[in-house]
Amino acid sequence: MSLTFEDASARVDAYISQFREGYFPPLLMLARLTEETGEIARVIAHASGKTPKPGEDPGDLEMELADLLFVTICMANERGLNLERGFERMMAKIEKRDATRWTLKEPAEPSAPGNTEVTP
Repeated sequence: MSLTFEDASARVDAYISQFREGYFPPLLMLARLTEETGEIARVIAHASGKTPKPGEDPGDLEMELADLLFVTICMANERGLNLERGFERMMAKIEKRDATRWTLKEPAEPSAPGNTEVTP
């Protein structure tokens, strides 16, 4: 399944729009973003050696990241923002700004004719 920002935005909006309450107010959404970020931190801490409290679920990073994405999409929808456009602008910014910031990987050696060995 392939999902675009537009698809995700429409799906979230269809879900939220069925309720009279609609989207949370901006400050509550900001609080939810902060809460989800904390839950991501907890899962990563557990995966990195911190022992969960007795009875505490170590968590599911994929779900926590998806929760954060859901709230981000809600915030963008509530504000009438286009996440695809925002993402493209952000990538253009960092691709220009950070073009020489990091060490590039060496190009892969071309394989010899008849060499079918795959290198990772």
